[in-house]
Amino acid sequence: MSRLHRFLRSPEAIAGAAILALLFAMALTAPLLFPGDPQAIAGPALLPPFQNWSLPLGTDRLGRDVLTELFHGARASLAVGLSAAGAALLIGAVVGTLAGLAGGLIDEVLMRITDAFQTVPGFLLALAFVSIVGPSLGVVVAAIALGAWTGPARVARAEVLSIRERDYVAGARVIGMHPLEIAFREVLPNALPPVLALSSVIVAAAILAEAALSFLGLGDPNRVTWGAMIAEGRAVLRTAPFLSIIPGIALVLTVLGVYLAGEGVVETTAVRRSLS
Repeated sequence: MSRLHRFLRSPEAIAGAAILALLFAMALTAPLLFPGDPQAIAGPALLPPFQNWSLPLGTDRLGRDVLTELFHGARASLAVGLSAAGAALLIGAVVGTLAGLAGGLIDEVLMRITDAFQTVPGFLLALAFVSIVGPSLGVVVAAIALGAWTGPARVARAEVLSIRERDYVAGARVIGMHPLEIAFREVLPNALPPVLALSSVIVAAAILAEAALSFLGLGDPNRVTWGAMIAEGRAVLRTAPFLSIIPGIALVLTVLGVYLAGEGVVETTAVRRSLS
C-alpha cells in the first residue's frame, strides 16, 4: 500500500488535510473574492453577524467587513507559519549537519550556541526581537524562526552522528569528495526525514506566535491578521463578542488542522517503517 493510501486511511490525516485545504482556499481566493483594501469601511460599525447578507459576519468597531478580514488574515497566518517553519528547519538542519559532521571544537561551539538559544523561551525571544527591530511581516518571521531552529538542529545532529560512519559516507571520503559536498549531498538528505517530522509542530507554534505578537500590537501594521482581529474585539468583548470569537475559532481550527495533518504524516511514516 502506498504512502498516500495509508495517509488517506487515517481519520486524523483526512480531518487535518480538510482543514488545511480550507485555509489554503481562503488564502488563495481572498484577493479574488474580496479585492481592494481589506481594512476599508464597508458598513455601519458593530453590525452583528447574519443581519446583512452583504456583510454575513458583521462589521468591527470601524465598520470593516469581518469576513473580508478573516479571509485576508488567513494569508498572513499561512505566510508566517510556512515561512518561519521553513527558515527554522533550514537553519536547524544546516547547523545540526555541520556540528555532527565536524565534531570536536566546531561541534562543541555550535551546540553551546544552541543551548544558549534554548535557555530563552522562543516567544520571549521573538517578542524582544520584534520590539527592537520593529514590526513587519519579515521581522516577525525571522523572530519566530530564531526561537524555533534549535529543535531541528539537535535532531539533525543526532541523525548525522549515526549516518556519518556508514559505508556510503566513507566511500565519499575515499574518492576525495569535499567535506561540504559530503554534508549536503550524502548526509543531509538522509538526515532530513526526522527533521521534517517537526514541521507541523513548528508551523502550529509559528501561527500561534504571530497571533500573540499581533494581539500585543507587534504584528505588521499594514496587514490584517487574526491576532490583531482578536485584539480589536477585546475592547468591545461584552457588547460584540463575535469580533474576538470568530478569528479565535479560525485560529484554533488552523492549529488543530496542522497538528492532525502532522500526526497523519507521522503515523504513515511509522507504518511504513514497521513494514520495512
